[in-house]
Amino acid sequence: MAEDIVAFVMAGGIGGRLKPLTDERAKPAVPFGGVYRIIDFPLSNCVNSDIRRVFVLTQYKSHSLSRHLKSGWDFLSRRLDQFIDEIPAQMQLGQQWYKGTADAIRQNKHLVEEMHPRHVLILPGDHIYKMDYRLMRDFHVERHATLTIAAVRINAEEARGRYGVIEVDDRSRIIGFEEKPDNPKTLPNSNDCLASMGVYLFDSSELTALVDDQVDDQVDDLSQHLIPRMVENGIPVYAYDFAANNCIEEYEYRVYEGFRERQLVKMASDAGYWRDVGTIEAFWSANLDLVAPHPSFNLFGEKWPIFNDVPHFPPAKFVHELPNRTGQAHNSIVSDGVIISGALVRNSILSPGTYIHSYTVIERSVLFGGSISGGIVTETTIGRNCRIRNAIVDKNVSLSAGTQIGFDRHDDAARGITVHPINDYDYIAVVPRGKKL
Repeated sequence: MAEDIVAFVMAGGIGGRLKPLTDERAKPAVPFGGVYRIIDFPLSNCVNSDIRRVFVLTQYKSHSLSRHLKSGWDFLSRRLDQFIDEIPAQMQLGQQWYKGTADAIRQNKHLVEEMHPRHVLILPGDHIYKMDYRLMRDFHVERHATLTIAAVRINAEEARGRYGVIEVDDRSRIIGFEEKPDNPKTLPNSNDCLASMGVYLFDSSELTALVDDQVDDQVDDLSQHLIPRMVENGIPVYAYDFAANNCIEEYEYRVYEGFRERQLVKMASDAGYWRDVGTIEAFWSANLDLVAPHPSFNLFGEKWPIFNDVPHFPPAKFVHELPNRTGQAHNSIVSDGVIISGALVRNSILSPGTYIHSYTVIERSVLFGGSISGGIVTETTIGRNCRIRNAIVDKNVSLSAGTQIGFDRHDDAARGITVHPINDYDYIAVVPRGKKL
């Protein structure tokens, strides 16, 4: 176990850009990839990185997240000093909730002091990626850094107003940091910039001192306040190039003479994959990344598995084999508890507890499915002759026969479906939880 690291997962954000998916749940609790929640990815990274002392800091609309953590992540051994603990906001230093990530650490610094770790790892609870945090720790120690920030190269236009942008010298030391700039500074001879992933590794003694020193100076957020000040003051802060250094071994397959051949590769093909799924378009696109024949992000890893809270649904079922009425799915993820009854599904993700009636066509959509409690299932039901495209359908939705979604934005909006433009002519339709049409 990486006993020198304690991790904090920041899971208390409002998630306003993911509405209506976050109307009733915290952003890290939003379903993803059929059978996961977003928070399963950073937590799986911790377990796979041998980091077994993890605090999850919650705040807004945390009930479903709390339930998920208790039922799916309560498998570590307290006797071995291993845990994943939810820490609700408790107003430890006054009458205010967390005012930012730095304030969240400040209000919970007693947890660091009780553990006596060498390093504190701070993680966002709403990103999709695989990462061996031990490699980042080794980089951090070699450079005698006070803080190391994981970074990715992204197009400057994408970074504009969305990400912290980093400038580095030839040894990867950070010499400039701007939070969500309007004009991001690009890398030499490139249209890309170096963006912060929001993954921070601090020396623990320095972290508690830094957040304490700034308590009277409106320094409440790490990226907005503390990190720029650290860089300006000459404190050693380094950037860790995620895609270049994230060596994750994995078994991958190739087809040879008609058979699948299993090979161990030193760096998995998705080791450089990272998505911030904080917007509707990013969330929808990241889900669809999973359904290609050769997906850019692999859910079937054996050396680096993604753990989750397994729902107890029966197997998936495809029924009817009649002309124009055959249950089938192409380039799609179909979870347990799904029944496709004479319908056609393409390039989509169907979560447990979904029933799709005959003659319906679903394309490029993500369905969150139903819910199960005490063995009783509340389904998402899609009626006959429906047409659904470019949609996200939240839990426990019921669509009557002949319903069309994703074809007319004005009609969709008039029926209470949230419309998110992709471009001038296309959009993503989001059907709220429990909607009946």
